[in-house]
Amino acid sequence: MAFFEVKDLSILFGGLKALDNISFEVKKGEVFSIIGPNGAGKTTLFNCINGIYKPSSGKILLKDKTILGKKPDRVARAGIARTFQNIELFDNLNTMENIMLGRHIYMKTGLFRGGFLWGRNSFAGKEEVKHRKKVEEIIDFLDLQASRNKLVGGLPYGTRKQIELGRALALEPELLLLDEPCAGMNSEEKQDMIFWVKDIQDELGITILLIEHDMNMVMDISDRILAINFGQPITEGKPEDVQKHPEVLKAYLGEDEGECTA
Repeated sequence: MAFFEVKDLSILFGGLKALDNISFEVKKGEVFSIIGPNGAGKTTLFNCINGIYKPSSGKILLKDKTILGKKPDRVARAGIARTFQNIELFDNLNTMENIMLGRHIYMKTGLFRGGFLWGRNSFAGKEEVKHRKKVEEIIDFLDLQASRNKLVGGLPYGTRKQIELGRALALEPELLLLDEPCAGMNSEEKQDMIFWVKDIQDELGITILLIEHDMNMVMDISDRILAINFGQPITEGKPEDVQKHPEVLKAYLGEDEGECTA
């Protein structure tokens, strides 16, 4: 039984097949990357997995249980969290509060109500303390202590990307979807993100499904890679094999026969 499986997934937009019979399996604990040029269908695939889009056909299975057709909140409860290519944070909330939003599926009393309205010794207050403890662990894990009480809107771009990653981790996912986590980052910020992704895999044991244009990052951290173009699979395999595949080279570099490095 595969930990996560996509089988013959297709989706149509006005007669255009954005995804055409995409299939792959992800093993528990691995980093599985999906690459392809702009418009290849990568983000559409993520939108199908986490319930934003409903596929026209196919299957999506997590631990042999279907998540196809479930709404995003039900997908999250099933154990799948996601970051987005464009940062989706609340600028008028601080780091702690933004990450706390990721705990919403576990809260019985409503977000923030417990600690502030009902007292720390009430059931709701104790629940608030429990969730804040989990968020503090994430803040420590991602070295965000200096930003804990700062409004997110005034923080550097790379820090904001870390906070979005922290909010996804607050869901305690079994499968983490990372949609271009290095987009817009400078080289130092990219190295930091590579460090966090490796730690999430090694220390937290979370399985990662990654979309990323930075091929250096993809080649560095991926266990296996699926390359797609025009919504169709090109090849799947180990990074060193996918990197040299002629159709991958053509998709990224035209007719250039050098290795795909950008």
